[in-house]
Amino acid sequence: MSLLIGALALGPSQGLAQQPSASFERSAAPDNGAPGGGAVSPQAWPGAAAPGESSAAAAPMPARPDRRSELPHDLSVWGMFMSADRVVKAVMIGLVIASVLTWTVCLAKTVEVACARGRARQTFRIIASAESLSVAADRLDSRGGPAAFMVRSAGEEVRRSLPAVDYAGDSGLKERVVSRLLRIEAQAGRRLTRGTGLLATIAAISPFVGLFGTVWGIMNSFIGISQSQTTNLAVVAPGIAEALLATAFGLVAAIPAVVIYNVFARAITGYRQVLADAAAGVERLVGLDLDFRRMPGEHRSPASVLAAE
Repeated sequence: MSLLIGALALGPSQGLAQQPSASFERSAAPDNGAPGGGAVSPQAWPGAAAPGESSAAAAPMPARPDRRSELPHDLSVWGMFMSADRVVKAVMIGLVIASVLTWTVCLAKTVEVACARGRARQTFRIIASAESLSVAADRLDSRGGPAAFMVRSAGEEVRRSLPAVDYAGDSGLKERVVSRLLRIEAQAGRRLTRGTGLLATIAAISPFVGLFGTVWGIMNSFIGISQSQTTNLAVVAPGIAEALLATAFGLVAAIPAVVIYNVFARAITGYRQVLADAAAGVERLVGLDLDFRRMPGEHRSPASVLAAE
């Protein structure tokens, strides 16, 4: 009996003592799902989801590259000019200088042509209203300009040729007067066309100069594409924009030059027409004086005829 009672007393205690050891053995047993064979907490793995959380929320998102950092910050005209190639810069500077010259010639020739046409028209009115060449010369004594010089040159030729008129006739005198007037007219027109040749040159070559800058800039852009081994538009767009800016500069220089040249060509043609009218008036006065010179007595000059009336 005593042995049975002792065994019953020891039995529950041994069972209680075996439970912690079994629990320990289970915790120490290798886990096939965890590396190293040990049980690892889910928080020990980076990117692992905590209990109750989804894996998409727990996994860190990869950092996206900022595309704006690849684009140039200044795409203005000045910014593109400063970042352009040296050859393209030289082309743009040359076209800017050409544009400045165009507008300088425009302002200077506008004043010159306006003054010359106004003076020629006033002189032509005086010549048309004069009774003789000597009267026209007296009225234009204090005036300048090609038309007034025509009157004085014709009077000088008449005075020099009068001794030979009675013997050789007046045909040679008229030819010499016409020759002088034509030379004066041509010289005045040539003087007024100074500067317009520059406008024609700028209008003709500026688009091609700008196109040269564009071709050079696009060549550099393609070289940059081959070196960077990318066809991203953000990489090649600035170089292409700088190249096209050279063409824009060429058009800005050429278009006003063409328009201004055509305006001045028409204005100078009108001015030469006024000079031609003045020359024709001088020829009529010379012919009138020669005709009245053949008349006897008091009718020798048209001024004396008007005074008698």
